[in-house]
Amino acid sequence: MKTLFFSSKPYDKKFFTLANHQQLALRFVEEKLSITTVNLLSDETAVCVFVNDIVDKEVITALAEKGVKLIALRCAGVNNVDLNAAAQQGIKVVRVAAYSPHAVAEHTLGLMLSLNRKMHRAYNRTREGNFALEGLLGFDFYGRTLGIIGTGNIGAIVATISAAMGMQVIAHDPVTNPQCVAQGVDYVSMEQLFCQADVISIHCPLTPQTQHLIDAKALAKMKTGVMIINTSRGAVLDTSAIIDGLKSKKIAYLGLDVYEQESELFFEDLSSEIIQDDIFGRLLTFPNVLITAHQGFFTEDALTNIADTTLTSLAEFSQGKALSHQVKI
Repeated sequence: MKTLFFSSKPYDKKFFTLANHQQLALRFVEEKLSITTVNLLSDETAVCVFVNDIVDKEVITALAEKGVKLIALRCAGVNNVDLNAAAQQGIKVVRVAAYSPHAVAEHTLGLMLSLNRKMHRAYNRTREGNFALEGLLGFDFYGRTLGIIGTGNIGAIVATISAAMGMQVIAHDPVTNPQCVAQGVDYVSMEQLFCQADVISIHCPLTPQTQHLIDAKALAKMKTGVMIINTSRGAVLDTSAIIDGLKSKKIAYLGLDVYEQESELFFEDLSSEIIQDDIFGRLLTFPNVLITAHQGFFTEDALTNIADTTLTSLAEFSQGKALSHQVKI
């Protein structure tokens, strides 16, 4: 069985090649999967895609016509795949459900700490010979309340680290995580979380129910001066409402590793280009906003796990075995 990897970067090829002990036939292209790039397929029966590839009904129909039988996501989220269309075409879908929750959780804490103590601004000042402390005032996380939305593997680790820092941790999730309960995490309603939290960290998947979960109505319930961190999916935030919240100073700190329209920006070097996204450009003007380009997963450990899990799925499929990491509708 041959597999074509879309949206691949040098690090993808490196880690997948190192992990390819089964000597599976892998081919890598930089282009994103879309209806215009389906023709890059030759005789592959599987495709491997990432977070910003387009795998909607039209693309899945075209993949089926090309003879594709398996879609392998080298990520946890499946919001960019039309699972019903895949099932109708008889195409199976696999993913990497837990590549390294520690990687994303630790990046989350990095955003929190950097924003609070303004390390990104202090770094630039020091390089310019400015050693003044004015404008760099932070606060102790100890004793503050952290509200976690989504307490799966990543959210639970964020809760553990934050509790160790002396934060009071509250959470909202339709499913209670016993690990969090054992650590003293209090599960509350979404409205209670909005009202009580000094810091809100988002770790839920993107679904129709969570799209624009943080909107103008949600912001109105939050404390003035709230810190919001999002390392899940960009569209969980209503970016226009977030900008209004920053302008009114309702939001005092914003840390993003994802962005609602990131597919045209992230993972590419656009340093010599004119960025056309005015909303993203506005976000960059705020001194209390820290944005990283979807790098929360980007550790050696996580990339190794992603490659191992994905290649296991490809090997299982080629051998006619049950798929350990199949996505069920």
